Amino acid sequence: MAQVSAVSTILVDAEPAATLAAVADYQKVRPKILSPQYSQYQVLQGGQGAGTVAKWRLQATRSRVREVQVDVDVAGHTVIEKDANSSMVINWTVAPAGPGSSVTVKTTWTGAGGVKGFFEKTFAPLGLKRIQGEVLANLKKELEG
Repeated sequence: MAQVSAVSTILVDAEPAATLAAVADYQKVRPKILSPQYSQYQVLQGGQGAGTVAKWRLQATRSRVREVQVDVDVAGHTVIEKDANSSMVINWTVAPAGPGSSVTVKTTWTGAGGVKGFFEKTFAPLGLKRIQGEVLANLKKELEG
C-alpha cells in the first residue's frame, strides 16, 4: 500500500496570523469556505484550533463518499486534521509571502494495493486537487473581502 497525496497552494492578501486564525476557525470561517462536495458539516467539540473535533461528508466522486471526523491540532503555522475513520491527514500550512500569506493544503492517506492502488494514486489526487483549489479560492475571498 502506497501513500497517496494531493497538494494545492494559494496566495492570499492577508497577514499570516489572520490567515492562520481563519484556517483554524471551524465555527465561522470553515462552513463558509467549503465547496459543494462537502455536506453535513458539524463541529462536535471546540471550534477554534487545537482540540476541535469536526465531521463532514465528502463526495469526492459520484460514487465515492467519505465520512470524515477530524481531531484538530496546531503545530507552529500548520493546522493538522487527523481523520478518526481512516488514515487521512490534512495539513493546512500558512507561510509569509510578500505582503500576504501562502496557504498550502496537503491531504495524505494510505492507498489501496495492487491495480486498484495504482489507479487511486494516479487519479484520486487530481479530483482532490480540484476540491482543494475551490476551498482555497473561497478562503481567499473570505479573507480579502
